[in-house]
Amino acid sequence: MKLLSLMFGLMLSWSVFAAIDTYTFKSEAQEQQYRELTEQLRCPKCQNNSIADSNAIIAADMRGKVYELQQQGNSKQQIIDYMVARYGNFVTYEPPVTAATIILWVGPALFVLIGATVVVLRARRRVEKDVPLSEQEQQRLQKLLTEHSTQSEQTDRKKP
Repeated sequence: MKLLSLMFGLMLSWSVFAAIDTYTFKSEAQEQQYRELTEQLRCPKCQNNSIADSNAIIAADMRGKVYELQQQGNSKQQIIDYMVARYGNFVTYEPPVTAATIILWVGPALFVLIGATVVVLRARRRVEKDVPLSEQEQQRLQKLLTEHSTQSEQTDRKKP
């Protein structure tokens, strides 16, 4: 029983060795800037988590790089530019307006507009004005109606 409790205690104590980011900053403003940067940058693996919230290895590497660049004296924008150059526009929550992002935003609305235009144009074409029948067509119609009515009367008489 002692061995079991000792093993259980050792398993729980492994959390002591968990990696915790501890960085020392020269000033409170620098620490605040670090927090802002890590909240602004998105983790490439976790999709919608900032690197401050993510436990992914790449997020830890990115936090370390942010700290390193900050200690080298880089500005906030320089650090963001470095991360965008390395990981792409995805790492920022507010990607820049480019041709690709315009297509992503305008494309669906454009398709809906084109579809609505096609539907309206087709609906207008189907609405045709009543064209009166010519004298010959009226006579033919009358002949068909009388033939049909006489045939239906004969069939009704045959039924018991």
